[in-house]
Amino acid sequence: MLHITAALAPNRVTCKDVINHTNFSSTTLGNDAQIDDSDKDGKQRPIYDMSMSEFFSLKQRYTTNITVLYFFCRHRRVSVRSSVCGSFLMPKVLYEKDGRIGRITLNRPEVLNAIDGDLPHELADCVARANADPSVHVIVLGGAGRAFCAGYDLKAYAEDGGSNDVNQAMPWDPMKDYAFMMRNTDLFMSLWRSHRPVICRIQGSAVAGGSDIALCSDLIVMAETAKIGYMPARVWGCPTTAMWVYRLGAEGAKRMLFTGDTIDGAEAERIGLVHKAVPDADLEQQVEALAERICSVPVNQLMMHKLVINQAIEAMGLRNTQMMATVFDGITRHSPEGMNFKKRAEAIGWKQAVRERDSGSYDWTADRPFDDPA
Repeated sequence: MLHITAALAPNRVTCKDVINHTNFSSTTLGNDAQIDDSDKDGKQRPIYDMSMSEFFSLKQRYTTNITVLYFFCRHRRVSVRSSVCGSFLMPKVLYEKDGRIGRITLNRPEVLNAIDGDLPHELADCVARANADPSVHVIVLGGAGRAFCAGYDLKAYAEDGGSNDVNQAMPWDPMKDYAFMMRNTDLFMSLWRSHRPVICRIQGSAVAGGSDIALCSDLIVMAETAKIGYMPARVWGCPTTAMWVYRLGAEGAKRMLFTGDTIDGAEAERIGLVHKAVPDADLEQQVEALAERICSVPVNQLMMHKLVINQAIEAMGLRNTQMMATVFDGITRHSPEGMNFKKRAEAIGWKQAVRERDSGSYDWTADRPFDDPA
């Protein structure tokens, strides 16, 4: 059983494990630490300090044992619903104000923050909250757990049988698909339109639709070993935000989308896709240093600079490019090859279908492995 008692620092959670404290590693909390001795047996228990992302990864392993969950931010307490049976509802995107920084965290770590029908809406809502607060100067966007975002939830959208928002029964309606996907694109683009600069922190991976989200940010700081790319460019996808060409130019974007390869943070920095790649252990500190530097600039100055730079990109035809990319994305999922990928995922599971797609071992036009003599 976990009992969340307090937070001693921004974006951190302090936990007391009241049953089995050997599951956690103790840290020194200093003079501000408090021991909650309200347990029925009257015994004091250790308190543990961890980052928000560490906590949300942890709670996935202990969901069935958690009966009470509260966490406290520096400025306000946030109560999260729980139930006596141990299951509880958490926002899929978290927002926390920390001084002049608005922190937005994708919060589906059990599925590597994969995108479902709710996440884009909650993301845009958090961006709106930050923009509505005149004391917030910069937004830091991150993902809970071991990855930033693994893209759309293929378990729901590709592996499960039948039609859904991204795969219609044939004949399909292209405008119905466009309305759904363009809605998500516009919600991701709330980061681009935000009047506050957005720093995206990438650990683990930002791939497929996760790269769509990340590339809508203003500045990206990646762990050197983290991966970014758009693998569905091989089959069943076209990046709807279309940011690759605006960040890399035509040839760089073609190299990434013609292959569907992923690259690590160091390579992403080298080719100019991201602002900076840093050693994994330094990622949080480097992002914080950049955010602190930016948040000392007046809001109106930041807003003017962002508007000027963004309009230069928009004048190049960004909106029209996104419209075409979003229409084409629907086509990729309903083409003969796209339907073969969906059928394959239903038959063998999406993970194996993705392995075959990314390795280049399957001929999606012939609907058979390349080494199949048939």
